[in-house]
Amino acid sequence: MSHLLDTDVASAYLQGKKQVFNRFVQHGGGLYISIVSLAELYSWVYIAGDPARREEGLFAMLSDVTVLQLDDEIARKCGEVRAALRRQGTKVPTLDMLIAGTALVNDLTVVTHNQKHFHLVPKLRIEDWLTS
Repeated sequence: MSHLLDTDVASAYLQGKKQVFNRFVQHGGGLYISIVSLAELYSWVYIAGDPARREEGLFAMLSDVTVLQLDDEIARKCGEVRAALRRQGTKVPTLDMLIAGTALVNDLTVVTHNQKHFHLVPKLRIEDWLTS
C-alpha cells in the first residue's frame, strides 16, 4: 500500500519525530506528497530564522518521496467531495480536499494527524503515524 503524506506528518518528519522516521524507512519507495503540501512546507521553511537549514532538510525528504501534481481529475474529485459535504452542512478547507482528492484518484492512503476533515471523506483511507 502506498501513502500520501499530509503536511503535518511531513513536517513531523522534518522535525525529527522518530516514529515518523521509522515509518518512512518501513514504507520507503511508496511515499508521496501533494504539491499542495509542498507549498505549505515551503512556508514552514521560509518562516524560520534559519531557512537554509530547513530547506536542506526539505530537499533531503523530497529525495525519498514522489511529488504529485494537481490535474483535472483531482480537481473534479475535490469538487465532488466538497460539494457532497457542503450539502450535508459541513464546510471543509479546499486544500485538505485537494489532498483527499489526490489520494482518492491515485488510490493512496492519507497519512495525517489532522483527521478533523479527512475522516469525513467517503472511501478515503487514513493512517496516523504520530499516534500509532
